[in-house]
Amino acid sequence: MWEVPSALPVRGILTGLSLGSRLFLLALGLSLIFGVLDVLNFAHGALYMVGAYVTISAATSVLDNFWVAVLVATLAVGVLGAVIEMGIIRRVYDRGQLDQLILTFALVLIISDLTRTIWGAGSYTMAQPELLRFNVSVGGSPYPAYRLFIIVAGFVAMAAFWYVLQRTYVGQLVRATSNDRDMAAMLGVDVPRLYTAVFFVGSALAGMGGALAAPLQAVTPGMGDQVIIDAFVVVVIGGLGSFVGAFVGAMILGLLRSTGVLVVSGAGLFLPFVAMILVLIFKPQGLFGGDVE
Repeated sequence: MWEVPSALPVRGILTGLSLGSRLFLLALGLSLIFGVLDVLNFAHGALYMVGAYVTISAATSVLDNFWVAVLVATLAVGVLGAVIEMGIIRRVYDRGQLDQLILTFALVLIISDLTRTIWGAGSYTMAQPELLRFNVSVGGSPYPAYRLFIIVAGFVAMAAFWYVLQRTYVGQLVRATSNDRDMAAMLGVDVPRLYTAVFFVGSALAGMGGALAAPLQAVTPGMGDQVIIDAFVVVVIGGLGSFVGAFVGAMILGLLRSTGVLVVSGAGLFLPFVAMILVLIFKPQGLFGGDVE
């Protein structure tokens, strides 16, 4: 068993970072879609749930390989998101956000019912991948290596998206379209195709978040309901449209959830909402609010 220097709070901090990394993947997709398409996608949590279900089905019934199953779930949810964008969301771009919110909430109900039809209303569980099925000693007690992998994955995702958005031509197109889609269209950008690509990526991130969460929690038809609330708290704290804000907000929420109990019993449940209220009062645009960055 590997040894890691630690103190009493380290385990709680790692648990918070692990939760934050999972939420970051979800909130990143949510924030990306809002920042570029200006659509508040309430169905994002349902796509997260689908990613978890597809992973379990692929890993236990077809592929017998967790990592390939994660890839399949990520791509499958991305394609589902692209189909939803082309067939439904595209028709309400010019309407108010209330209409968009109602439409995406209807999608939540449809996806949830379809999920129950396909997989049933029961819960599913799966073992952590064999490659990471060992513990690291933290504070004298074992801590799952898979959760440490989730933390690393969150930081890698942040670095990758920073590089793509700031250092590549595709990132320039995304940022330009986010700032002024009419001007981008005049300059030759195929805005509808870019919107579909962005919705694909945002949905795929939600699917990946659900896929990576499948070994850590029971997979049920309602698992997307709580996580979308957490994702909205994250993007409100960090700022809608900012992937840096999504990362910081996710880590803040994760740490408040895991370490709040050290302050007051049950504080981990309400401290994230206290933080959200304070941000709304003193910095309504979020800590990093603004255009996609």
